[in-house]
Amino acid sequence: MPMPLAVLVSGGGSNLQSILDKIDAGSIDAEVRVVVSNKADAYGLERARKRGIPTWSRPHTEFSSRQAFDAEMVRVIGEHGIRAGAGAVLLAGFMRMLTPEFLRAFPEAVLNIHPALLPSFPGTHGAADAAAYGVRLAGCSVHFVDEIMDHGPVVIQAAVPAQPGEGAQALAARILALEHCIYPQAVAWLAAGRLKIEGRHVMVRRSHPASCGNADLPYLASPALEPGFLPTV
Repeated sequence: MPMPLAVLVSGGGSNLQSILDKIDAGSIDAEVRVVVSNKADAYGLERARKRGIPTWSRPHTEFSSRQAFDAEMVRVIGEHGIRAGAGAVLLAGFMRMLTPEFLRAFPEAVLNIHPALLPSFPGTHGAADAAAYGVRLAGCSVHFVDEIMDHGPVVIQAAVPAQPGEGAQALAARILALEHCIYPQAVAWLAAGRLKIEGRHVMVRRSHPASCGNADLPYLASPALEPGFLPTV
């Protein structure tokens, strides 16, 4: 039975789209049951509506506290069959910290994608901070969410060379292309029951060794991406 998913967005939802595309392709055994947002104009909601996926959005400012807003999200998500031990919650550009109460409702079942190689450059401007720092390698990370921003155990990371002086926008675009590969890959592993958290380490059962792919693919992903998730360049 496909794993039920709730996806939280605050913006365009391109990572939501990448996951939906891989579900359509048969690469992920999951079903997006609801898309939730704190912004009514988030384009990720429109992506969901075009596919007939239920949506829910309310400004968080309408609630008396972060806890009250998160409690309502938990209620809505639960109505769509996602609860502890049944399904997962994916953050796809959701620009709010989740409360401990929310995370307790979905233990070890909340994933996030971050546009930097954690633990470097946490926060809302990961790619821009990496470009400003002048790193030679940049990238993205999929991690389980805990109570600290961009801190939970890492599932998979991918790196690309950072070019001196290229600027944040160009670097972010190349990182985003890899986000669209590694996030669906992590979701596929989660849906297949292949992820196990041991302390700060995430084990991928029956995974392959890390690989750079072939010489025409200027990236490194670890664990290695499987064939259905390789980037198109």
